[in-house]
Amino acid sequence: MKRLFTVFCITLCLCSCKGEEDKKDSIIKKYSNVSPVQWSEDIDGVIKTLPTDEGVLALTLDACGSKNDSLDEDLIEFLVQNKIPATFFINNRWIKKFPKKFEKLYKNPLFEIENHGLLHAPASVNGRSIYNISGTKNSAELYDEVVLNADYIEKITGRRPKFFRSGTAYYDEYAVRQIYDMGFVPVGFNILGDAGATYNERQIKNALLQSKNGDIIICHANHPKRATGRGLKTVIPLLQKRGFRFVRLDEYLK
Repeated sequence: MKRLFTVFCITLCLCSCKGEEDKKDSIIKKYSNVSPVQWSEDIDGVIKTLPTDEGVLALTLDACGSKNDSLDEDLIEFLVQNKIPATFFINNRWIKKFPKKFEKLYKNPLFEIENHGLLHAPASVNGRSIYNISGTKNSAELYDEVVLNADYIEKITGRRPKFFRSGTAYYDEYAVRQIYDMGFVPVGFNILGDAGATYNERQIKNALLQSKNGDIIICHANHPKRATGRGLKTVIPLLQKRGFRFVRLDEYLK
């Protein structure tokens, strides 16, 4: 009986792996000869706002995995102390560089961990670039960019990410369709909160004070020496006084 059970488990695993390979091959074939026209942060299908008229805002924080990365511990402490939920889009390179910091984030129930890609590449099916960052060269590279980091996050946290934000938040229209076909939801933003952690405190404050019900805000959690944390600590209480409540993406998006 034990031997039969072992054989059954092996067979089930092989069938599952075969199914995943077939799915991957099918998706890559579907998008291998397309010719995208659009290239933007604002592509149909990319989620930029929450589907609600309630006075809620989604604070999303990217951790990109660049050379001078770390974690803005003061910002995290502020969010925890004030019970501010946030969604973190985290790149694979950042996770591998800071496993203990990643553990601190995913083990906190205030925070939602989502997928910021394997190599922080813009989402392209033909290798387009933005800000001197090369996009994924083809459908196969896009598949790996999304799925391999999702697999890695799931292995560590026990939860598979639902949402994907490409490096730079740029997509072409076929990349967006492929991401949906792979079972993920591409997420952008409606409020540019810190412009890649280049804004000063005043600029961050002014940007977030433009927020409307259901807006998704993008900022960065990986540059503690920049102004993002200080700016957020200033403006979040002001937004709360205006009646806004902060939520995670998974509270409103399925």
